[in-house]
Formats: sequence, structure tokens, C-alpha cells
Amino acid sequence: MKNGYFQLVCSSMGTALKIFAPKDGGANVFIRDIMDYLNHHIITFDSAELNKGLQDARISGMDEYSFPINRDNIPEIRESYRLSVTPNKMTAIVRFYPPSSKGGRMSAEELLNDLALKKITTGIRKEEIQKFLESPDYCTDFVAAQGKLPRIGKDARIEYYFETNLKAKPTLNDDGTVDFFHLNTIAHCNKGDVLARLFPEDPGDPGLSVYGEKVKPREVKKEVLKFGKNISLSNDNQILTADVDGHVTLVEGKVFVSNILEVENVDSSTGNIDYDGSVLVNGNVCTNFEVRAKGNIEVKGVVEGAFVESGGDIIITRGVNGTSKGSIQAKGNIVAKFIENANITAGGYIETEAILHSDIYAGTEIIVTGKKGFITGGKVSARNLLQVKTLGSSMGAATIAEVGVDPGLKARMQQMQRKIAESNKAIVEIYPILSSMTKKLVQGEKLRPEQVKTLRELMQREEEYKQKIEEDTKAYKVLQKMMDESIMSSIEVKGTVYPGTKICISDASMVVKTAMSYCKFVKEQGEVTMMPL
Repeated sequence: MKNGYFQLVCSSMGTALKIFAPKDGGANVFIRDIMDYLNHHIITFDSAELNKGLQDARISGMDEYSFPINRDNIPEIRESYRLSVTPNKMTAIVRFYPPSSKGGRMSAEELLNDLALKKITTGIRKEEIQKFLESPDYCTDFVAAQGKLPRIGKDARIEYYFETNLKAKPTLNDDGTVDFFHLNTIAHCNKGDVLARLFPEDPGDPGLSVYGEKVKPREVKKEVLKFGKNISLSNDNQILTADVDGHVTLVEGKVFVSNILEVENVDSSTGNIDYDGSVLVNGNVCTNFEVRAKGNIEVKGVVEGAFVESGGDIIITRGVNGTSKGSIQAKGNIVAKFIENANITAGGYIETEAILHSDIYAGTEIIVTGKKGFITGGKVSARNLLQVKTLGSSMGAATIAEVGVDPGLKARMQQMQRKIAESNKAIVEIYPILSSMTKKLVQGEKLRPEQVKTLRELMQREEEYKQKIEEDTKAYKVLQKMMDESIMSSIEVKGTVYPGTKICISDASMVVKTAMSYCKFVKEQGEVTMMPL
């Protein structure tokens, strides 16, 4: 493909223009190209005649077509070019025009010198220029110099390794039903978890224009990791790691980790809560919802017919109304304003102002004090102490108060003694065989392969029995301690205990026949005994 071009023909009779037709799909000569050339060399012409001659050349279909443009006798014109530089100064383009019919050619050295004079110094394509001038394509743009484009960098970015867009979305069950109690509103994290990583910006590299000027790459966006407490930043400032178990949130570009989850209410807006740290509920825990936490749980409102389970303590400021289905469980202590129609279990003590128709168990004490300080209906059990103002009811509500360990403790202790005795007996039976084989080895006697195998098996069995005895002995001591503590267990009534109330201490029990005040119940000589406080 070769563009069409033009050439001046100079003579004493005037100046003519020769038009060369394009080849292989090249572009026709543009009249603007011719006019710019003639104006540059101060050659007179009539634009209308010029346009007519160019049209005639195209219509003729001839490879070469000539027509006069003036009667001036002008000197021959050397081969020339027009230089243009792109607005970004990255490309220098030359467009060559042929010499007049008897004009001289331009050398590559001339063009290079011209470029240098115009301060074009970068990316000059010397070899391409030499080849082009050896076989030029006139009226065709040619790249004489190409600058070095800047290498574009990359913006910094931060990847977060937790859900940053938490919304209350019900869980879809396998059967197609929707569970509105599990809303996935908490992003849990564990100590040591990587929470976020910063991928720093790449500033890129500057380029060079054809004039040798530095061309800066575009500005890139910088980022920095923002975070609050309970988070560590790596030495290279690029990784955030959780320092505690808890939950992680992203607020206005800042990462927060807390081992205390704070919510207003536990209801349809939050769904059930299952949290590795502690939970603070500023309002209520509503009916049928669940709160589970490995740490402490504090509810500033009421727990209503809900399930609450804590690996630590539970504090309920306004109390519990279980509606006969609520359940509260804590490995630590439980403190509540009141407890009504609920099942409560604590590994430590339970303290409240009133208990009504509930099933209560405490690993140490149950203290019911305050202005009311009564237990009415249901069953309350504590290992060491039950302290209350009013126990039972004048209306005869069935009330059971129990302290000490359950009657099955002795049976468990006896069973543990039997297991220890059986293990010791097994060791005694093995000992003679082991002793005999060991003696043979000491005397240098070689044992048969089957004897060696038997020896190894017996030694392993002996070790297993010894380990079992050690474990069972520890368990027995724990039960023994519980038994010793139960002997000192008591129920203290600082007000009145009403008739019909059942008092249980370990495996002994009694039913109160008449109302009694300011009394204490203990176990003496296998029976429950009442004494004054």
C-alpha cells in the first residue's frame, strides 16, 4: 500500500503539478497537503484551478497526471518534510514531500541534524529513518522519534479478611424454611487471625518525551491501615492481626476488634447471639431468642423466656421471667433482680432478691436477700449454703430447699474405690510374671521371640493400670472433698419458713410442720436438725 503524492515541475514556461495516483489501496492526495506545501514555499496558485486539476487527475484514472498552476519561473526545490509533535510530546512525526522534478534529495544526516536543532533527542529511530529515505513514501506520516512512555503504577489497596458489610439476613434452612433467629450479624475473629492486609501503591516509573523531558506517571492513591485497640500492626505496616478473641468491624475505614459485643436488644433485629467473648445487652433478651458467650453476659433489662448461656458470669439487672421455658446457665456466678418461672444453673453462686416457681441450682451458695428476699414454689439447690429471708409460702406452694451433694455421691465414691482396687489387683497378678522374665534377662538368658512379645505386652498393661489408678485416685479425692463440704452445708432462714416446705441436706430430708423464724437447718447424726440463728 502506497499513498498518492504530488511533485512540482519547474520550467521557464511556468510551474506545473504532477499527481501520482495511490497504489494498493493507499490514500489519495489531499488538497490541504498541496496547499500547505505551496504556501510554505511561497508559490502562487489559484485554489479553484488547483482543486479542479486534482479532481481531473482522480477522474482520469492515470498513474501520473500533470496540470499547470502558474506561469512563474521558480527555482528547483529540494526534497522536504513537515514535522509535527503529538500534544503529549511523545511522538515526532515527519511527512516527506518529493523534490521538484530536478531538485535534490535530503540525506538522513540532514534530517538528524534538523531534529537535533529542534531539540528532539530521545527515541530517534535512526535505522528506520535511513531505510525510509532510501525508499521514501511521500505524503505519508512516518514516526521519526518515539519517546518513552511512563510506566503507570497502581493504587494502594487494602484487603479485609472478614465480612465488612454485615446485614441482618435470615438463614435459609435445608428444607427451604427461613430461620429468623440466626441473622449472621457478627463477624467473629480469633486471637492471631489476620484481619487486613495493605498492598502498597506502585508509583510507576517516569517516561521521557522526544525532547528529553521527564514525563511523570499519573498520581497513585496511597492507603494506610487504620485500626483501634486489640489489634497488632506488623513491622512493615502491612498486616493487621487480632490480639484477642472477639468480633471485628469496619467503621469508616477503621478496623475495630472487641471482646465485648454490645447490642441494644436481642430480638428479631439481631437474631440469636453466639459469641466468643463477653456480651453486653443494654435492653432485653426477648422470648425464644438465645445468647451464648464464652465470656460474661450482662443484661441491663429483662430476660424473657430466652436461653442464656455463659462461660463466665451472668448479670441480669432487671431479672428473669422464664415463662416456664426460659433457661439460664453459667459456669461462673449469676446475679439477677428476681427469678420467676425459670431454670437456672450456676457453677458458682446465685444472688437475687426473689425466686418464684423456678428450678435453681448453684455450685456454691444461693443468697436471696434484699427487701423481699423470698423463695416461693419450685426447687432451689446449692452445694454449700442457702440463705433466704422467707422460705415457702403461707398459701402452701410446694417448695423444696436443698443443700449438700446428691445422695448418689456415696455410690460414685464406692464405685471409684472398686475401680482402684481392681487395677491394683491386676498389677499384683502381672507382677510375678514380669519379675521372672526380668530376672532372666538380668542373668543373661535369651528369651524366645514370643516371650519378648509377652514381656512387652505385660509392661504396657502395667503402665496403663498405673495411669488409670492415678486418674481414678484424683477423681476420688474430688468426690471426697465434695463429701466433706456437704457435711458443713446449711440452710439459713433470716425471716420465716412456712409449713409444707421440704428441707433436704445431702441424703436426709424433712418437711416443715409449723412456721419457724430466724432458724438454721443442718445435718446431724444423719438427720436434718433445726437450730436458732
